[in-house]
Amino acid sequence: MEQASSRSLMQNLTRWFVPIAAMLAFAVWFSIAPPGLLGKADAVGYAVCHRIDERSFHVFGRQLPLCARCTGEFYAAATTLLFLGIVSPKKSGMPGWKLGAPLALFFLAFAIDGSNSYLYLLKQTSQGALANIPNLYVPNNTLRLFTGSGMGIALASILFPAFNSSAWKTPDPSPALGWRKLAILITIIFIVDLLILTEHAAILYPIVIVSVLGVLSLLVIVFSMVWVLVMREENAFDNLAQMWMPLLAGTTLAFLLIAVIDLLRFRLTGTWGGFPLG
Repeated sequence: MEQASSRSLMQNLTRWFVPIAAMLAFAVWFSIAPPGLLGKADAVGYAVCHRIDERSFHVFGRQLPLCARCTGEFYAAATTLLFLGIVSPKKSGMPGWKLGAPLALFFLAFAIDGSNSYLYLLKQTSQGALANIPNLYVPNNTLRLFTGSGMGIALASILFPAFNSSAWKTPDPSPALGWRKLAILITIIFIVDLLILTEHAAILYPIVIVSVLGVLSLLVIVFSMVWVLVMREENAFDNLAQMWMPLLAGTTLAFLLIAVIDLLRFRLTGTWGGFPLG
């Protein structure tokens, strides 16, 4: 009886505390972020991406909020989450080892290209022995976009069933992703990547929004799962409407994290642009 009473008190307190904390967290972030829709998008990208100008796509001479690799990663993650939400609702089965093989290749390609790109950056910005670092190949934004997109598919394909497994009272144990669904996803992402490479404004402006939503979606899902575990509410919900508290708490923590990183980075660099190269 006492334990139930304590839990009820905690739930009542969180019903007041979380909405207030959400408003405060968003207000703080909104006040420090640059003005305008693209300025706010820059502030989200600023928290997760180096935003180096030469490694980013541009629209009308303006750098996108995320570099080419992060643009691919987060728009692909958002697209994958939306796709799976439509075709695999509440499915909580992880990819098997056979289906996990192409996802592992996406991780590997991301790691190889990212490491090679970082070593190339050291070569460009350093003197002495570091200037002679060997590279597998000269990195470019096309490879960054494609390897980032693969990583986005892989991340979302694992996070989606993990969320379903922890949230729903009656999750569907069948795999959320199958070969046919993966083939459709890869085809969609490949076509969108080709469109992004045209750097046409009609393509890049929507991609800005989708990629930023991808950042927020991944953070909100992760923090919502953490909230569910901390509050011991695993498998307690029937639909998203019932999950308003964990989702709001996840959103609050996401904006707090973004605001803290934004403040620290701006204090360190003094600019909302990319990390200085020299």
